[in-house]
Amino acid sequence: MEERTTRKVRIGSTAIGGGNPIAVQSMAATKTQDIEATARQIRLLETHGADLIRVAIDSRKDVEALKELRKETEANLVVDLQESYRLAERVAPFVQKLRYNPGHLHHHQKEVPVFDKVKFLVDQAGQHDCALRIGINFGSLDPSLKESVEDSSEVALRSADEHLEYMDRLSFNRFVVSLKSSDPNAVIAINRAFHERHPEVPIHLGVTEAGMLPLGEIKSRVAFENLIPFGIGDTLRVSLTLPFEEKFREVEIGRAILDDIAQGRFRSVPKFEHQGLNIISCPSCSRVENEEFIELAQKVK
Repeated sequence: MEERTTRKVRIGSTAIGGGNPIAVQSMAATKTQDIEATARQIRLLETHGADLIRVAIDSRKDVEALKELRKETEANLVVDLQESYRLAERVAPFVQKLRYNPGHLHHHQKEVPVFDKVKFLVDQAGQHDCALRIGINFGSLDPSLKESVEDSSEVALRSADEHLEYMDRLSFNRFVVSLKSSDPNAVIAINRAFHERHPEVPIHLGVTEAGMLPLGEIKSRVAFENLIPFGIGDTLRVSLTLPFEEKFREVEIGRAILDDIAQGRFRSVPKFEHQGLNIISCPSCSRVENEEFIELAQKVK
C-alpha cells in the first residue's frame, strides 16, 4: 500500500485525507419529505458503518424536512444540491458537507458567472462550518468545455482544474473532488491522472450507476483495487441498485472491499472486461419517485 499524500479535510465528526482511514459513504433513497422513512434509513446506514450519509434536496419542502431530520440524527449529513445551488444558503446550517456538480452550474441563471455561483457556495460553506465536494460526473460534464473538447476524460480534468483554481482564488481548501463514470476503466484512468496533477487534494471514489449485484460490486472492486493500493482515494461509495430497505449493503460491501485491500486479498482484475449485457442503472435517491425502476432493472437482467 502506497502512502496517501492528501491533506486533511474535516467533515463533521469525521475527517478524510491526511492519513485518516478511508471513509465509507452511502445515500438515503427514501423521499426526503418522508421524514420517518428517511430518518429510519439514515439510522440503518449509520448502524452499518456509514461515516457520511447523503440526502438530496431539490425544493424548499425538502429543506423543511431536512430541518426535522437534523433533530432526529447526529449523523454526518451531506446534501446533494444538483441544480439548486441557491438552496445551499438554506441547507448549510443543518449539514456537514455540500456537494455540487460543476456541469449543473451552467443550466440555470446563465447570466450569472460560474465563479460567482461557486463563491456563493464557498461563502455558505465557510459561514456554516461545511466542507465541499466538487462532484464531476461523465454524464453531466461542463457544456461550455464540451463544445471545444471531444474527449470526456479531458473535459473532466479541465473542469476539475478550473474549479480548483476557483477554490484557490477564494482561499478555500476544505474540499474534496470526485471524478465518476459508469465505466470502471475510465474511473481508474481519470483518478490516476487527477492525482498526478493534484496529489494534495482528497479524492472521493465511486463508479456511478454501477447497477445491480453482483456486477455492481465487481465494477466497484475493479476501480478501488486499482486505485487505493496506490495511495489514491480518501473516501468511497459503492453505488448499487438495491431495494430501499437494502441500501445498507452499499456500506457493508464498501467496508468488505477496504478490508480485502488491507489484507492483500485482490478479487478483481486490472481491467474491467465484461462480456454480455452491461446493465447501467441508478442507485436511487430521494429524487426517484418509486422503486419501479429497480424491478425494471431486475427484469432486464
